[in-house]
Amino acid sequence: MSSVDKSGTYKLGDRPVRRLGYGAMQLAGKGVFGPPKDHDAAIAVLREAVAQGVNHIDTSDYYGPYVTNRLIREALSPYPDDLTIVTKIGARRGEDASWLPAFSADELERAVHDNLRNLGLEVMDVVNLRIMFGVHGPAEGSIEAQVTKLAELQRKGLVRHIGLSNVTRAQIAEGRKICDIVCVQNQYNLAHRDDDALIDELAREGIAYVPFFPLGGFSPLQSSTLSDVADLIGATPMQVALAWLLQRSPNILLIPGTSSVAHLRENLAAAELELSADVLNELDGVAKARD
Repeated sequence: MSSVDKSGTYKLGDRPVRRLGYGAMQLAGKGVFGPPKDHDAAIAVLREAVAQGVNHIDTSDYYGPYVTNRLIREALSPYPDDLTIVTKIGARRGEDASWLPAFSADELERAVHDNLRNLGLEVMDVVNLRIMFGVHGPAEGSIEAQVTKLAELQRKGLVRHIGLSNVTRAQIAEGRKICDIVCVQNQYNLAHRDDDALIDELAREGIAYVPFFPLGGFSPLQSSTLSDVADLIGATPMQVALAWLLQRSPNILLIPGTSSVAHLRENLAAAELELSADVLNELDGVAKARD
């Protein structure tokens, strides 16, 4: 049994995936813009992830833009039957590398077709609608028109399943009135726990929760408590942070990203860790210290 197998599985719609996956964002250049610093290394990371048992890859055509999807196609096509590729739409990149909303019906449809073309697919397994009302996190506002458009593309056979990203509880409820929502992708990690109650609610409904920035994102998690626990159990702080997420709730699917094969293997080894109740209680103090 590989490390990834020990993470367990959960369903994205009708697609069972291992709970420890891979996020492709870091394969693009600096600032998630332009080509990778090392093309061959990026290809190697993708192939190693699949070789290690990863069958859930998160990406988007606005990473680069177009860079990560083309790398995924080059590295992995023809794709393994059990590989689930999840993309995001709802944003685009400016020439200055800015992140801009792309919310109109035409933009959403074009984005789905772009993802299909660059990945070399006829249908997307999962498309997450990224909500861009707030710069620093979820912000209220109706998403009816956008979800309705995605549901139309689903009926046309271009999209199997629909998810939401950077959303509020009200927006999730609004989306679920229009179509099945199979996953929610919001910021969440050991220190950033605004979605604690939401995760539990989604678990009861059988909906996957996919935390982005599980290791802190552009500002990696830093905590003396996290470091002390890692030293105590002979792991790295980031492995402990990932193990904590795996034990937090069975509906959590992880997509830590990296552009290094060594770092990828280190992340995947987090599935080997079993944190004791005492350790979990101690780690809960990280979020309280942040408050």
